[in-house]
Amino acid sequence: MYITAYSSASSSLLRASRASRIFHSSLNPSSRAFAASNPKLSPSSTAYRSLSFSSAVRSVRCAVPRWSHGVDWRSPYSLRSQIRAVAPVIEQFQRKIATMAPENPFKGNLTSLPKPGGGEFGKFYSLPSLNDPRIDKLPYSIRILLESALRNCDNFQVKKEDVDKIIDWEKTSPKQVEIPFKPARVLLQDFTGVPAVVDLACMRDAMNRLGSDSNKINPLVPVDLVVDHSVQVDVAGSENAVQANMELEFKRNKERFAFLKWGSTAFHNMLVVPPGSGIVHQVNLEYLGRVVFNNDGILYPDSVVGTDSHTTMIDGLGVAGWGVGGIEAEAAMLGQPMSMVLPGVVGFKLSGKLRDGVTATDLVLTVTQMLRKHGVVGKFVEFYGDGMAELALADRATIANMSPEYGATMGFFPVDHVTLQYLKLTGRSDETVAMVEAYLRANNLFVDYNEPQQERVYSSYLQLDLSEVEPSLSGPKRPHDRVPLKEMKADWHACLDNKVGFKGFAIPKEAQGKVVKFSFHGQPAELKHGSVVIAAITSCTNTSNPTVMLGAALVAKKACEHGLQVKPWVKTSLAPGSGVVTKYLKQSGLQKYLNQQGFNIVGYGCTTCIGNSGDLDESVASAITENDIVAAAVLSGNRNFEGRVHALTRANYLASPPLVVAYALAGTVDIDFDKEPIGKGKDGKDVYFKDIWASTDEIAEAVQSNVLSDMFKSTYESITKGNPMWNQLSVPASTLYSWDSSSTYIHEPPYFKNMTMNPPGAHGVKDAYCLLNFGDSITTDHISPAGSIHKDSPAAKYLLERGVDRKDFNSYGSRRGNDEVMARGTFANIRIVNKLLKGEVGPKTIHVPTGEKLYVFDAASRYKEAGQDTIILAGAEYGSGSSRDWAAKGPMLLGVKAVIAKSFERIHRSNLVGMGIIPLCFKAGEDVDTLGLTGHERYTIDLPNNISEIRPGQDVTVKTDDGKSFTCTVRFDTEVELAYFDHGGILPYVIRNLIKQ
Repeated sequence: MYITAYSSASSSLLRASRASRIFHSSLNPSSRAFAASNPKLSPSSTAYRSLSFSSAVRSVRCAVPRWSHGVDWRSPYSLRSQIRAVAPVIEQFQRKIATMAPENPFKGNLTSLPKPGGGEFGKFYSLPSLNDPRIDKLPYSIRILLESALRNCDNFQVKKEDVDKIIDWEKTSPKQVEIPFKPARVLLQDFTGVPAVVDLACMRDAMNRLGSDSNKINPLVPVDLVVDHSVQVDVAGSENAVQANMELEFKRNKERFAFLKWGSTAFHNMLVVPPGSGIVHQVNLEYLGRVVFNNDGILYPDSVVGTDSHTTMIDGLGVAGWGVGGIEAEAAMLGQPMSMVLPGVVGFKLSGKLRDGVTATDLVLTVTQMLRKHGVVGKFVEFYGDGMAELALADRATIANMSPEYGATMGFFPVDHVTLQYLKLTGRSDETVAMVEAYLRANNLFVDYNEPQQERVYSSYLQLDLSEVEPSLSGPKRPHDRVPLKEMKADWHACLDNKVGFKGFAIPKEAQGKVVKFSFHGQPAELKHGSVVIAAITSCTNTSNPTVMLGAALVAKKACEHGLQVKPWVKTSLAPGSGVVTKYLKQSGLQKYLNQQGFNIVGYGCTTCIGNSGDLDESVASAITENDIVAAAVLSGNRNFEGRVHALTRANYLASPPLVVAYALAGTVDIDFDKEPIGKGKDGKDVYFKDIWASTDEIAEAVQSNVLSDMFKSTYESITKGNPMWNQLSVPASTLYSWDSSSTYIHEPPYFKNMTMNPPGAHGVKDAYCLLNFGDSITTDHISPAGSIHKDSPAAKYLLERGVDRKDFNSYGSRRGNDEVMARGTFANIRIVNKLLKGEVGPKTIHVPTGEKLYVFDAASRYKEAGQDTIILAGAEYGSGSSRDWAAKGPMLLGVKAVIAKSFERIHRSNLVGMGIIPLCFKAGEDVDTLGLTGHERYTIDLPNNISEIRPGQDVTVKTDDGKSFTCTVRFDTEVELAYFDHGGILPYVIRNLIKQ
């Protein structure tokens, strides 16, 4: 198996009865047990220390001095062949660890899995051998948690009682019980990966300063980092866009990329997939996903946590995966078991078949709306039913991908025959697929819809007849605000009328028909409210799906044949999720039609979906800003929150790739496709939507003919070769990073300054000022620095003071490795609504003691300089959106001590705890308004100073200086989270425990 460190709690951290799994006194209890059986060994002896995990790690480092998944970027060999080359060394290491590990009480359940022709695939921890009828009724997603607990049970990190809790899921899940979970691997993208590697490098320095071995900071599970978030659409609509954008990407990000390349050599077990390879989740789906691990002869299900919330896309492959904060991921890399609440599972039954012309994107927008309404935050969703047979793997992955948008931890599709077909299509070997099927069948983790189905129990149930799904978009500001295509025009006019909000722009009636005429490179051009200025085929959600990608190409082909042409002032782009997409678009002969409509390939990455849209043409930008036009973007993405896609597109609609092309051709969202023509054809006649729309049969024929297994094999055989620009990056061979104080990209963060071995302990908050007062649905896009750096912002001032030209500001995402920039960019979203500003929109707040209106960073700095704590008041769904660690790190650096909200998004609440910030929830029926709070009060939160006196979910009293008092629930949800709080955050916690081993 891949290597994980063992741990347990000691009584010196928390009451032993409450912290049996907490990673405190030792990461290697087995060596302690060995020492106890040998009186000549004591914890302080050299012989004892030689048995420690870190010494075992060092022994492997000596044998494999450069093991970043064993990859040499200049090597012509594939990733897998190199892994096989180092396998004997790893197996030797694993055997060494196995001899040290405490005995698994379920070792009797270890069962051989025979090969059909003789021999065995390996051994596995058998669920059927437990002979417990409750297991047969468990959802498949819960069975994966059960297998993990069974396999990892050591009565230190994972106890037998944990296994019992999971088996008894039907009764225990409503009680919010805590269980440990050990993911098989960790997945990163570069925006979240850079700060993770920065933190690891900084932790090594902290270990060094505290007199310990810095090489204890090393990933102990496989870590895959795909560089996909840095490419911007600077150049679009041209044949050389890919090369031009990549050159600009490397010019802007050379320092970051060199840092990541250093990390791939300095840290073991870390693979970095270079820029230009694809989108992390598509690469994970098509290549990195194992489905079943076979390590050292032990078989077990693949599972993954990732620092991008759309890690859930892999759930479509039957791999349990979800997004976590970068902070949690770093702890998982270092062998820390994840503590999670055993989730409820919503059973979602699918029946029927999608109608002709309806896409997987329409389906996922429908599912998202249904699940949002049902309420699935913190839960798993598991799909089943006869309709599963009608859903291709790529369609399932599309639905799984948008789990964060419907609020679930996972949207899980158990492995069945469709999964196996996809594994074969994407180049997995016949032997691997045979092993996957044999293992999953033997362990009751495979669904065979040709056999009678055992009835499974779910926490709640939903059902959808696929034939009822209709073409749809979502917007203009939230992904779960679905709009049926036939109602789009009416909904748009309602949005113009409505007051400013998620479905409103408050445009006066007399101004709604305004037409702005301008010159676009010498051509007459015009914009109106609803004019499309960005049309982007982008995002992991859709670019991994051949059906919608080829569907978009067929729409472009028909439009060309009718003589339609996208207006030149519409910024069009196509960013595939992997090189496979390029291959089948070229194979089909359809790429040329996309090119004719301006949808040239611009790069391989997330682009528009994460705000890397690039600039609009100056003439277009001026027409929008000078005339207050509500311009629109239509994109095949998963997020459309305000200010995310582009600062100048106030209306942003999510749509399938074919609809993106259709709206680009129409040039406006203010159109009824059933009644109004898209444009005039070359014969002068009106061309309607139905004239260019591709049928389901046409698309299916294109997929069948052009999506070939060899395309996947050839794409991924070369993935580790890098590209010339990546291979030319020179990096030092040192294991400690040499920080450059003048760097504006990579900066040593202050998390461990003045750190000692003694935890700071629990604490309340006294006489804190309110930094910000928010309403509902404040997302991580509002909180976390994202998108472009505004020219007048505190971050811009910082960069200008350090000699960075405005044209070289780059994006906040690209500067995530610099805490100084990121702290200044926290709450810098231009669309953020802070009640302290009484209706004014923007990244400022009121400094309460003086009444001055300041940028949030400047106000926070004032409070910190005066030694004054701050809190944040918020409404419901605080922190929804991507799993951004900076949405927690930023507020911590600003001095925020607590957030009081009506409710929190799951990952963000966890991240706040990980950074030592106290999350509190108002009681049901109460909020800022009902309690009469203005945000001008001073707040005292009464928490005990002794961590043993705090319980998960207990009530605490909050008092204000004007005599108000109310009760909140403290949202430390597990005992482990209390330990993090006691230590001042998860990273100091891990460092202290690594040192104490």
